[in-house]
Formats: sequence, C-alpha cells, structure tokens
Amino acid sequence: MSEKITLSHGGGGRQAQILIRDHFATRFGMAGPMTDSAILSAPSGILAFTTDSYVIDPIFFPGGDIGKLAVCGTVNDLAVSGAEPKYLSAAFIIEEGFGMEQLDEIVTSMADEAEAAGVRIVTGDTKVVEKGQCDGIFINTAGVGLLSSDLVHVSSASSVKEGDVLIINGSPGDHAVTILAARRGLSFDIPLLSDCASLNRLVRRVAEKPEAVHFMRDLTRGGLAAVLNELAAMRGCGIIIDEVSVPVQEPVRGLCEILGFDPLTLASEGRMLVVAAPGEAGAIVERMRKDPLGSEAAIIGRITSGREGRVILNGTSGGKRFIDVPSGQLLPRIC
Repeated sequence: MSEKITLSHGGGGRQAQILIRDHFATRFGMAGPMTDSAILSAPSGILAFTTDSYVIDPIFFPGGDIGKLAVCGTVNDLAVSGAEPKYLSAAFIIEEGFGMEQLDEIVTSMADEAEAAGVRIVTGDTKVVEKGQCDGIFINTAGVGLLSSDLVHVSSASSVKEGDVLIINGSPGDHAVTILAARRGLSFDIPLLSDCASLNRLVRRVAEKPEAVHFMRDLTRGGLAAVLNELAAMRGCGIIIDEVSVPVQEPVRGLCEILGFDPLTLASEGRMLVVAAPGEAGAIVERMRKDPLGSEAAIIGRITSGREGRVILNGTSGGKRFIDVPSGQLLPRIC
C-alpha cells in the first residue's frame, strides 16, 4: 500500500522528523542541523522580499504542478522587480491521507526548478490538517533577492514616459486555459501547456542596459489587462495596444471565443510585460528571442499622453475599445 500522510506527520515527533529529513531537507539540499532559522550571507545593499501562496486545482497539470508553480511564481516576483533571486522558503499545509508518492513528486519538481533557476530553498514548515480541512496540499513560498541600485526604478515605473514601447515575451493566457482544460477534460488539436517558468535568466538579458528598462511586471492573475491598467494608473499615462501584435495562441483564442473570455485578462505564469525606451526596444526584443522563454517576444504597444489612466486596444478589424480592469473571478484557483 502506498504511504499516506497522517496527522502524526504534523505532530513534531518521530514521523514529522522523518518527513522533514527524508522528503524535504534531503531533496532541497539543506545540509547541517535543522535550526529554527536559516543563517544566510548577503552583501550589503538592497534586498527584495516577496511571499505568495499556491492553492491551484488541479495540483498536476500539463507543463507543471503546484511545486514548480510555487518556485516559478516567487522567482518571477523577485526577477521582474529587478532583483537577483537567491533564497526561498517553502511551507506546506497537507491534508491527512495525501499520497507520499505525490508529495515526493511535488518536492522533486520544486528542487529541480530551484536548481534550474539558480536559487536555494533554505527553510520551511509543514502542517498536517484533518481530512476535509485542506484540498490535498497548499504551499506558501517566500523569496529574497539582491537588488542593484540601477534597477530600483523598474517596479515603481518611475521612469516610464510618453513614447516608451511595450514588449511581451510570449503568448498570454496559456496557463489559465491549460488549467481550465485540465479541469474539464478538454483537449486541443494543437497541444497546449502551461507557460509556467522561471523568468530570472530572461530578465538578465532584458536588463543588460538597466537604464533602457523602465518597468517590468509578470502577468499573473488578471493577466495583461490588469498589469496595463495598473501601469496606466500608476503613471497617469495613456496606453495603446495593437491587438494584431499580441501573440495569442489559437487554442487560447478559440476557447475564449466559445466561453466568452478575453485572453488579455487570463493569467500566465511565465510571461512578463517590459516597458522600454523606444531606441532600445528592438535590441531588447532581439536579446529576448535568443532565450527559449522569449522566442515569441513582440512589441505590442506604446505609452501615450492622451486618455490618461486608460488603456485602448486597436482591434484587428480597425475599431478601438477600452481594456478595463478585470472584474469578478473568471477562473478561481489558477495559482
């Protein structure tokens, strides 16, 4: 019989110690004694710190699982803030009866993604709750990164100005549609995978000239539409997007047409928006396209001085419409 999580695994005794030692610490490379805090070294300077929780349903999906998602999401929040991700924590809330084999698969996925991204998972926590009190497994991660002074401006958008160019690294909405399809047992003629990926190495390419990058943000809940409206409100600027330039995949476009979704409002977990100086945008796109995660990079719009605080879409048929902040909860538990 496959081993299952029991309440004793969260009790702090022998079973809890074995769980932490054999299933977490060993896979995450946590050497030395298990203390209450990870002792880390960091040069003097600016630290970026973020945290997030992951409750996705289903926990395994084409292109990833909740573990990979937890690492990618935290790495990306640091990276698009201009920081170099260094250390992560990982806390698990696990339902009694959850399969140990599934847990090991998730933890291995986290360890593999952390190694690929060049970050270390250095501390964590585990809680086990009674059957029915948690939907399988929830994960909370926090991350610390080092932020150089020449990239402090990218998260605040303080350098954004009229004429700046908007760039996206790939098709929006792949993650949300993949999750929806997995829930409903849908399939596509063109296989669709979640875009879940760590973007920190791509960000390094983008920021080779820090002064040319005026803003970065990853496109998670609310998608491209939410980020564009947030930027327009932050800077009191107008934004124009050319629909024909946004590289939406056909399965995403088709399902959105059937269900009445707007692909610009759907979440991604490996896509980001970059606002760049107009004279450097072409070079940034070229550098992005040399990375697999930026192979579809495209210029999709620009910052304008008219319609301050609003986002306008130039449609493929020639019309124009406002892109508003998404309202309601179109697709819950996508991350």
